[in-house]
Amino acid sequence: MNPRLVVSLPDGGQDTVSLSIDPIIVGRDQAADLGIDHPSLSGMHALFDWQGLDLVVRDLGSANGIVVGGREVRVATISNGDGFRLGEIGFQFVVDAAVGPLVQTFKKDVELIKDELARRIIGQEEAIDQLLACLFASGHCLLVGVPGLAKTALVNTLAQVLNLSFRRVQFTPDLMPSDITGTTMISVDDGDKTMRFVPGPIFTQFLLADEINRTPPKTQAALLEAMQERQVTVGNETMPLPSPFVVVATQNPIEQEGTYPLPEAQQDRFMFNVYIDYPSLNEEEEILRRTTQRNQQPVSQVMNTDLIRMYQSLVQRVDISDVVIAYVAQLVRATRPDGADATALAKENLEWGAGPRAGQYLIWGGKALAAMDGRLAVSIGDVQRCAIPVLRHRISPNFQAQARGINADALIQSLVDQTPAPEADKFDS
Repeated sequence: MNPRLVVSLPDGGQDTVSLSIDPIIVGRDQAADLGIDHPSLSGMHALFDWQGLDLVVRDLGSANGIVVGGREVRVATISNGDGFRLGEIGFQFVVDAAVGPLVQTFKKDVELIKDELARRIIGQEEAIDQLLACLFASGHCLLVGVPGLAKTALVNTLAQVLNLSFRRVQFTPDLMPSDITGTTMISVDDGDKTMRFVPGPIFTQFLLADEINRTPPKTQAALLEAMQERQVTVGNETMPLPSPFVVVATQNPIEQEGTYPLPEAQQDRFMFNVYIDYPSLNEEEEILRRTTQRNQQPVSQVMNTDLIRMYQSLVQRVDISDVVIAYVAQLVRATRPDGADATALAKENLEWGAGPRAGQYLIWGGKALAAMDGRLAVSIGDVQRCAIPVLRHRISPNFQAQARGINADALIQSLVDQTPAPEADKFDS
């Protein structure tokens, strides 16, 4: 990959600095990892963290900040070839990464992940594809299925294969927000009392929120806020969560007594709503054969944190044409029963439809599926594969549809079938 910085000094001099995968601090202080003795820099000016194919630059309370495109910012994500300034010092981030070969490597690594999962998880290929697409698109996933379908085993095994830190939290009616985020406690050291923050289980890379609808809204909201902001605030202190940070929440669709259903606004934080279905006859026989043996199949680690970050950055670079964007907008707008673009199907069967975030997630999911398949551009087929998991928790069948036994999945599939692809010619200049 050979990531590096081209450093331009005010006197016209230039230097090239190679970057490691570890974060470095840049500043005028001799203790800085990259020390540059210039008065426009603060002692500890900024933190550089190479994430995937990007460089994340965070200001450390400097006097002159970070300047990107003539604007001062506190945090900036710098892509390959882009420049920025710290004080009067110019920087250009350069990484030698050919996207074509990289996406083929990604495809092979995804196949390795699936092979390892298949050692313990029988079937569920579609759910696994959706879960992987969600992860590599930097999203969160809602996993729905009846008890005993290996939802927890799937998530736990995936965390092992990806070599990510993993925590499981069983959501119960008495769970408090601090049980997830952590709490501040009094610490006594040599007679001195100080306040010390004890991190909760949310400070992990892969969090399984088991039966999220079993806990009250206040606790649900604490988790969902962290999912959105990717940070936790306790008192006056804000702490970033690890990267990557993925939440998979499970729900049991059958027993609803004593539950607190997620409000629509909170469901919208989840990129995909993935259903785990019953196995086929042959799959169930194989499940019984494997799980009644004494020894569990071992799995190997296929990835690590740095590789996952790189592939998440790669997914962002997958191309999408104006034709596919137009199709996404048309499909989402077709779900809104009161909108000008609503279909007769939506007007007759839907109480409310999906918002713009659904379109964003359709594109992100399509990009991930394209990259997982070794392609550098999103097709309409990729978007259609994402339609049901993205839209099923963002539309609401009305009473008439429910009375006729029509569920959200059937309505989405009908909308996909009835939404024609735009003609490419109209985008030609």
